[in-house]
Amino acid sequence: QVQLLESGGGLVQAGDSLRLSCAASERTFSRYAVAWFRQAPGKERDFVAAIDWSTGNTHYTDSVKGRFTISRDNVKNTMYLQMNSLKPEDTAIYYCAGRYYGGVSEWKNDYPYWGQGTQVTVSS
Repeated sequence: QVQLLESGGGLVQAGDSLRLSCAASERTFSRYAVAWFRQAPGKERDFVAAIDWSTGNTHYTDSVKGRFTISRDNVKNTMYLQMNSLKPEDTAIYYCAGRYYGGVSEWKNDYPYWGQGTQVTVSS
């Protein structure tokens, strides 16, 4: 069972950038579709971005298109989320998630493996 560990969160100002990382415990990481979700206080955990395990295809929620980029390094067993032009509404706990041999999905129930989350706070 893969374990996922996020890092890179922090407190930034609007317009700044951050890069989140998600390190996986298994060398079979390349066989996992992986995604980022986020959860703001009092709200549901929402899809942010995902990347396929085999094709490298990506998918983003509309609110982050053009600002966020998801990528992966299968040699390092790590996934990234580069976040540019951050806005206060991006403030949330960001979680990485994985599904074995799965395709890109926006549905959190499709991902059985989750990290503990990393806090991102964007001040105005």
